[in-house]
Amino acid sequence: MTGQNTTLDDRACLIVHGPDQPGLVAAVAGVISRTGGNIASLDQYSDDANGGAFFQRVVFHRPGLTAARPGIEAELQKTLEPYEMSWHLSEQSTPKRMAILASTSDHCLLELLWQHRRGELPVTIPMVISNHTTTADDVRSFGVPFFHVPSQGADKTAAEERILELLTGNVDFIVLARYMQILSESFIERVGVPVINIHHSFLPAFIGAGPYKKAKERGVKLIGATSHYVTADLDEGPIIEQDVTRVDHSQSAADLQTRGAEVERAVLARAVRWHAEDRVIRYGNQTIVF
Repeated sequence: MTGQNTTLDDRACLIVHGPDQPGLVAAVAGVISRTGGNIASLDQYSDDANGGAFFQRVVFHRPGLTAARPGIEAELQKTLEPYEMSWHLSEQSTPKRMAILASTSDHCLLELLWQHRRGELPVTIPMVISNHTTTADDVRSFGVPFFHVPSQGADKTAAEERILELLTGNVDFIVLARYMQILSESFIERVGVPVINIHHSFLPAFIGAGPYKKAKERGVKLIGATSHYVTADLDEGPIIEQDVTRVDHSQSAADLQTRGAEVERAVLARAVRWHAEDRVIRYGNQTIVF
């Protein structure tokens, strides 16, 4: 990220979720007040006030946050444990480390690199990994390390081992920016951090090769994109963001692909930003996005 956003200094983001019950909001606010914090923003949602699930995102300012953080966390643990709540506290001035995996298509990759350079994505990018060298020069022009890890043939074991070697301990989450390889269940388990994917999403849907050609032949009026977390079930993970754009009979399959690429890069960038800002809470196979 170009420069440091000093407006985020001493700001913490607290995520809380668990069974809804009386007193939760007061309990969280009480911890923040007792430990010297001042709430800047608060979002919450309950799917059923009578015994449902509760979700909350609180941003608060606390002078000397880094030094005070252990005490705040101890107080949160003591206060929220009786409520059986899960919680996570992060410092907003510390950007998450985001690795990008890509192939030959560059539209999503370059969008993320460009937004990062402009300071619009609160992340650092320690590396881009690709199974092709097509984008190497572009990536390096942004000052980001590029690693080529070939992945040919049915057996991807060696490639995945090399990627894990590069990623382990160096990243907080991974983005598949049109990375045209299927990650194994073993890889997803071992990598140990969230993985965000982007893919086209049509009404109706067209799977397999040549989706835009199939969409043109079917005469669709809407095309779109979906960004979601990666799970062992292909393209079935919790959805973070979706969008569509209208098309008509006069547009060719190539036109549809161009319009689709525009939607893909916008949807992926929004999903990445929301994840980096701790705005997304996973709940089963759904997400709560504040």
